[in-house]
Amino acid sequence: MSENYVPLYRKYRPQTLDMLVGQEHIKKTLTSAIELGKIAHAFLFTGPRGTGKTSTARILAKSLNCKNGPTIHPCGECESCRDITNSVPIDVIEIDAASNRKVEDTQNILEKIQYVPVNGKYKIYIIDEVHMLTNHAFNALLKTLEEPPKNVIFILATTEVHKVLDTIKSRCQRFDFRRITTDDIVKHLRYISDKENINISDDALFTIAKNSAGGMRDSISLLDQLSLLGVSKQITSDDVNAILGRISFDILHELSEKIISSSPNETIEILSKIYNAGNEPLQILTNLSEYFKNLLIAKNCRKDLLQELTGLNEPQTEILTKQKDSLETQQIVFLLERITYYIKEVKLATNQHLWLEVGVIDLANMTENTTLLDLQNRIKALEEGNVVPKLAVNNTVAQVQPAVVTRPAPIPPAETVEEPKTTTEPTSIKEVGEFTPPPISKKSTGTDMKSLWNTLLANVKSPATKALLNLATPVKIASDEVIITFKNDKLVSQLNSNNKKDMLVDAANIMFAQNDTKVIVRLPLAGDEALQTKSATTVSTPKEHGKKNKKQNEFVKEPKSTEEKPFNKEQETIPSEQPKTNEDKKHIESDQEKMILDLFDGKYIE
Repeated sequence: MSENYVPLYRKYRPQTLDMLVGQEHIKKTLTSAIELGKIAHAFLFTGPRGTGKTSTARILAKSLNCKNGPTIHPCGECESCRDITNSVPIDVIEIDAASNRKVEDTQNILEKIQYVPVNGKYKIYIIDEVHMLTNHAFNALLKTLEEPPKNVIFILATTEVHKVLDTIKSRCQRFDFRRITTDDIVKHLRYISDKENINISDDALFTIAKNSAGGMRDSISLLDQLSLLGVSKQITSDDVNAILGRISFDILHELSEKIISSSPNETIEILSKIYNAGNEPLQILTNLSEYFKNLLIAKNCRKDLLQELTGLNEPQTEILTKQKDSLETQQIVFLLERITYYIKEVKLATNQHLWLEVGVIDLANMTENTTLLDLQNRIKALEEGNVVPKLAVNNTVAQVQPAVVTRPAPIPPAETVEEPKTTTEPTSIKEVGEFTPPPISKKSTGTDMKSLWNTLLANVKSPATKALLNLATPVKIASDEVIITFKNDKLVSQLNSNNKKDMLVDAANIMFAQNDTKVIVRLPLAGDEALQTKSATTVSTPKEHGKKNKKQNEFVKEPKSTEEKPFNKEQETIPSEQPKTNEDKKHIESDQEKMILDLFDGKYIE
């Protein structure tokens, strides 16, 4: 480093109160105190890092000890001003409490306060990070703060004021420094860039300011680092993101679109590009959570406040405004909760990349199943007994009411289907329009490949494993053997690793009511299509437990008793009177009717 080089944050450190950025309330109070000559013997400056606490302490010391002082416009030329600017410890002594925190260090300081100032009017002690002092050191300082010598002033600075003893705080004038706004930081960075001939775009300055967490020093330090790139070309926001290790807004938007549209394959492709660009799993999930946080704000705040609350520029907020209608508020909250869960898992995992992929696949498969508002309203209405929705099922129409599902009358041929009358229907309940069953998970009772695959997935207990299986293709599902394939060899190895395959074996064992079902997870082979077709025609049905029906989907009538028996879901039977003839037996031909029975623990009534 050149001996003459001075970092920008030191070169542009404010030297007067007028130059202090973003702390108008403190500038006004200190200016009035100096002009009126009402100077306290102890000050406590608190606030986030890089907001001007130490700089303000030096400005106050310079204003008090200037040869023209006390004044709000120190000359900067006299001996006292030069000593403070150059950090020469004659009348103004700066102490780092982090490295001088013992009671002995405090006692050494207190022993010297009796000496009169050399050049200025006051001997001023600036104690930075004062919260690092021990309790014994605080107690040694306490008596002096209560009754200091006439020409001694203490200025205490801290980022963690809650760690300072209340007895210390009560003896100081407290000034709380706020985070500097993004607009104020951008204006100051533009001023420095113009002075230093740094070729940088406004968007890049905005990105710097947004990522500084309200700290001016951090912003200027980053600008100083970026200035090396602004020699041959203009510095852009992409350069800033590259230096910060952040993912650009456009890439995050593209990734979120694939998650919202429930496209796990395309989501994984984009994720691979982001990861291969050098971004760490924790960083990817953190940036994604910030994106959805901004989308949540866009969904629930006025448009004129969006830029201020999110820290994004106008084109970016326009993109969020268009995207917000794709999701409901509870869906965004749900996604944020899941991202937070996977952030915790990634922090603890040895294979972080695996959990990153599992997490993103999980996110891409859950969006379409989290639209809850309509379902909540329907269930609430049913619980209150205000609605009997009408369910159209193939060639039947069933009436659904709270805790009761009425059995439909015999159905005419499909050509002349009319809405049948039911034997029981409360006249006090108002009938409404068509009812769309809510999207709930249910064990399939079919024997085709798709139904058996859904049944197998329903038995998988781990959400992460189930998310991976959503990308698989079933080739064979039978009691003697289960074969599934993945197009990606990495997914094959992931499912075969650890206990994921064990969970799949357990699910198959439950499905076929047996032990040690043979499960094969592999890449696709040339003969899979023929094997899949053959399996679809000769597929083995899951073994049933308990009492079996004589015919598939037939309801078994049991002898009538004085007490009503509960509906048995495994046997798929309902308590009723013994039919007089076989013609009285009714068939359920639709999964939707069974879903209603399962959802409301209902029964058919003669």
